[in-house]
Amino acid sequence: MGKTIAEKVLSSHSGSDCRPGDIVIADVDFCMSQDGTSSMMMRELRSMGFVSPKTKRGMAMVIDHNSPCPSADVSVIHKAIRSFADSHSIPLHDVGEGVCHQVVLEQGKVLPGDLVIGADSHTCTYGALNACSTGLGSADVAAAAYTGKLWFKVPETMVLRVDGDFGLMIGAKDLILTIIGKLTADGATYKSLEFKGAAIDSMCMDGRMTVANMAVEMGAKFCPFEFDSTTAKWFSERGIHAEHGLSCDPDARVESEMDFCTDDIVPMVARPHSVDNVCPASELADVLVDQVFIGTCTNGRLGDLEAAARILKGRTVKRGMRLIIAPASRAILLDAIEAGIMHQLIKSGAVVVSPGCGPCVGTHAGVPSDDETVLSTANRNFKGRMGNNKGVNIFLSSPETAAATAIRGTITDPREVM
Repeated sequence: MGKTIAEKVLSSHSGSDCRPGDIVIADVDFCMSQDGTSSMMMRELRSMGFVSPKTKRGMAMVIDHNSPCPSADVSVIHKAIRSFADSHSIPLHDVGEGVCHQVVLEQGKVLPGDLVIGADSHTCTYGALNACSTGLGSADVAAAAYTGKLWFKVPETMVLRVDGDFGLMIGAKDLILTIIGKLTADGATYKSLEFKGAAIDSMCMDGRMTVANMAVEMGAKFCPFEFDSTTAKWFSERGIHAEHGLSCDPDARVESEMDFCTDDIVPMVARPHSVDNVCPASELADVLVDQVFIGTCTNGRLGDLEAAARILKGRTVKRGMRLIIAPASRAILLDAIEAGIMHQLIKSGAVVVSPGCGPCVGTHAGVPSDDETVLSTANRNFKGRMGNNKGVNIFLSSPETAAATAIRGTITDPREVM
């Protein structure tokens, strides 16, 4: 019997013929921590007499959640991270370089067929590059950095087939919000999700990263996309050698399959305070919005910024509305400047903050006031997520819906303004 991508990766990395439910000790290719999770990891590694990472391609540390530093207390943590990275020869991506899940990929640290872990729940993003990646606790990442190995339970695989063509102003974020609404927040707990179908084949890498990023919002362990020409082109354009990858065998046993058609998908929004509380944007036209945020590891890439700028061209942000933009990385910011995208966004009234997580985590710039309403392109809308739990309502959407909402001041189906 054939194997799924998750079974192939865990088999090759453990030297065993593993099947769902098996417990394996597997070699880890790469691991990562960010400034919100590094303190515990560093403490654990020091207690074990850590010298250097044993993972195949080492590890990275990223300062992105509190970037630039918002307080004296946090500056102590940042100083400790810089010192630890320097003393152990660990690459550090410092303030302004961008979100961990973007800069790690840009640096070529994740390759097709890899097994990767990170001390951040949205490490599943790397599945877009044909890898099995997952977010774990700081102690688990420390164990992998120290030994180069970690234990895994081999997950069952769910296949989600998506066919059809995406309509005007409809994209990857609308697709994944639709799927999360169908499966619910725990509908794929500890599963490996594999996306297939014509719509997935035609999806750009930015879109695939958006989908893989939010797999954890259904509880998924992995979300590996099959290797194809889009994957190969993405690596080639960055001078990274990756000509081959993995795909699911035709005779592999999967736990379940679901079919979706993009013809049935419309611009979607997740309502407070759960990511699976979704509905069409058109049903929320009476919801007044105080702040719109476009960015994060979900939708802060060049294609996302370009989509927003296209809608905002020749228009301005509604008076009284705050539109905050956080590019996912410095490289994306530079590309957006060169392409004129940033000029258009700023001319329309947007405020651009340093590349990084920005307002998403709620520790510095962009914290909303009491009882305000925010529309964000982030991946989570839990109460208090953006730093204020006093009546703040956070809605989630695509960059297109966010840009249209910034123009009108109420949640808006982007097709209405284009």
